[in-house]
Amino acid sequence: MICFSGIGLALASAPKAVEVTIYNNDFGLVKEVRSVRLASGRQQIRIEDVPSAIDPSSVGIKSLTVSMPIQMLEQNYQYDLISPEKILEKSIGKRVKFTQILNNGQAAVIEGELLAAGNIVVKTDDGKIVLNPPGTIEVLEMPEGLISKPTLMWELETQNEGACDLELAYLTNAITWSADYVLTLNAADTSADLNGWVTINNRCGAAFNDAVLKLVAGDVHRVESPGPPPAESGALKDKMDEKKLGFAEQQLFEYHLYTLQRPATIRNNEIKQIALLSASGVSVKKQLIFEGQGGLWRSYGAGFRPGEGYATDPNSKVNVVVELQNSEKNKLGMPLPKGRIRVYKRDGSGQVQMIGEDEIDHTPREEKIRLYVGDAFDIVGQRKRTAFRKISSRTVSETFEISLRNRKNTAETVRIVEHGWSEWTVLNASQPWKKTDSNTFEFTQTLKPGEQKTLTYTIQTRW
Repeated sequence: MICFSGIGLALASAPKAVEVTIYNNDFGLVKEVRSVRLASGRQQIRIEDVPSAIDPSSVGIKSLTVSMPIQMLEQNYQYDLISPEKILEKSIGKRVKFTQILNNGQAAVIEGELLAAGNIVVKTDDGKIVLNPPGTIEVLEMPEGLISKPTLMWELETQNEGACDLELAYLTNAITWSADYVLTLNAADTSADLNGWVTINNRCGAAFNDAVLKLVAGDVHRVESPGPPPAESGALKDKMDEKKLGFAEQQLFEYHLYTLQRPATIRNNEIKQIALLSASGVSVKKQLIFEGQGGLWRSYGAGFRPGEGYATDPNSKVNVVVELQNSEKNKLGMPLPKGRIRVYKRDGSGQVQMIGEDEIDHTPREEKIRLYVGDAFDIVGQRKRTAFRKISSRTVSETFEISLRNRKNTAETVRIVEHGWSEWTVLNASQPWKKTDSNTFEFTQTLKPGEQKTLTYTIQTRW
């Protein structure tokens, strides 16, 4: 125990136990257990090595030692770190010395009062004003108030004396995690291997050694100035109870919590990847989809009226989609955090090649995953309006022709997706169709190698 301004000052130990819960929203909740020896009465506690991106308004502290209850009086976060710029800035009005080595090897010294620190201005002892003098700067005394690392300082009072374990909890920004997946298709595009990774990016300004690592998947709402995290009933555990190596998943409120079943070290300015899942023989389904109104439908939606000059999206292509079910029956069944999925397939020499990538949102169990991986090269689609008739001021009739050409040497099946607006009715069509929702209907076209097929339909729309 040392004395600081008449009040005792105790320096807390490095963390004995650490738990880090990281969220998708670029922040984390950190809980640490640190030891400190307290004297009776009023005193200060100094805790170093906290993140530079800490949210000071979120900090909470409590005693875990029953015989050492504490009463908090004041909390300060000190972040005025030592740097050459800060030292010069705080040395304005004080004496400095500049030493320059001349070509003849002699040292030339300028000494005086520092008047400005950006573009340096020195008033020498003989009254001259020197601007930006060259040479090595020597500050004759260290300015007060500068610290080497971000520090939390508490003023507290306790009635007893002795060793005390403190639990420190706070939020820090600049730490986040995401999920990355690799899906490798088999030769027939009917099954795949799926591997998932957790990617942690720590830029908060502190390292967390041998921490209990937890990840929250979900869209957690935050306000700009969060309050202190709620205190918990017990201390952190020094060791994990289970000896497993991967992540254990559980429900947390309306989110999902993934806990790594082993300690992990998260260094500052580090991107760390940890295996999340691995599954082989997952059933997948490749689909070819031609949506000739795709861009127009997404741009205008159900408010767009037929006959206003738009009938076909000129940029439409045949999309390639891979679907899979996130179910235990399909060798998955784990709630999947949102992230990017890269899709690979082996070429004729057996080497994997990337064939596309997409992003998924948080996906619960038993839900379907639909990946848009690219556009078909050898399947060509064309859509055009061949007739338009205005029946009344609020009713029109349109006829469309959709052609598909298969330039591959294998047969392919294409889903043709069309949309109707307002009150619509398909009056006639050259082949069967099915309604999939209030604004969508589909055709299915199977094409032999080198085959071309055309379908037509007439739709009447009222609004």
